[in-house]
Amino acid sequence: MALSALLEEVRGGDLPTHVGIIMDGNGRWAKARGLSRLEGHRQGALAAERIVRFVVKERLFPYLTLFAFSTENWARPRHEVDGLFALFESFLREKTEELIDSGIKLLVVGDHKPLPEGLQAAIEEIEKKTAQNGALTLAIALNFGGRWAILRAAKDLLRAARSIAMGPEEVGEELFRAYLPTGFLPDMDFLIRTGGRVRVSNFLLWELAYTELYFTDILWPDFDEEALLYALKDFQRRERSFGRVKG
Repeated sequence: MALSALLEEVRGGDLPTHVGIIMDGNGRWAKARGLSRLEGHRQGALAAERIVRFVVKERLFPYLTLFAFSTENWARPRHEVDGLFALFESFLREKTEELIDSGIKLLVVGDHKPLPEGLQAAIEEIEKKTAQNGALTLAIALNFGGRWAILRAAKDLLRAARSIAMGPEEVGEELFRAYLPTGFLPDMDFLIRTGGRVRVSNFLLWELAYTELYFTDILWPDFDEEALLYALKDFQRRERSFGRVKG
């Protein structure tokens, strides 16, 4: 099916509000071609650019979260970690004007403190410059883990509760959610994971409570606009009851 026809078909159905992508398979893509893992990550970054451009151009959904680097990824070889951070900083600095012109609001969620100073500065700058944009909210999960996020929220809430003498019975889901580093995001409707692995890998654990999950064997550098649209078609075939009985 031609991409234009597929796009028209997808537009005819319900689309998610918030989509997340675990971009897996860069290293295996590179290994299969006799290339370095870092080259695989470079190609993965190009795939991310391609998907983001398509989503914002076609106004497919207003929120997109990409899992770029988990709290567990520090266990990778140091040269790979350093190369990933350099690649990400370069992306932020080179794409700032394109993000502004495209109406993309970019936010980086995760623990910034251990990141290189240059990368921290680039994050702060691009978040400020894109803060007023509204065509697409693009969240990059960098040095992020779902358990880390929940634990941090619990600690911050405990500190706040002590200062205003708040009792445990006053803490509900909405209040707790406000303390999450992703509290500004709506719950995730649809999660795509590339690379053939069937797990959520400590991603947005709170937000994934009723998320529809989609797994594909396509390695991330090969994931393109057509693959995204077929994933969305699969989402449109799902019946989302949120624990209720329909019909």
